[in-house]
Amino acid sequence: MRPCDHNIKKTINLVEEMIKIANKGDIEREDTGCGILYGVLRDSAYKLKKIAEKEKESHIRKGWWKEDL
Repeated sequence: MRPCDHNIKKTINLVEEMIKIANKGDIEREDTGCGILYGVLRDSAYKLKKIAEKEKESHIRKGWWKEDL
């Protein structure tokens, strides 16, 4: 896998973890400040994920993307 593709893959994994943290934090929160924090975290994760997935698709179309075996 090319280094640039590896970084895109790592970014997608990171945003998935961000979404999990936001969902868990939202369930366990005790005040509105935490709700805002986890809402921003979730929103940011989805925005980053959309960009990373678009870039992944671009690399696939170019024939660059190769999955690790």
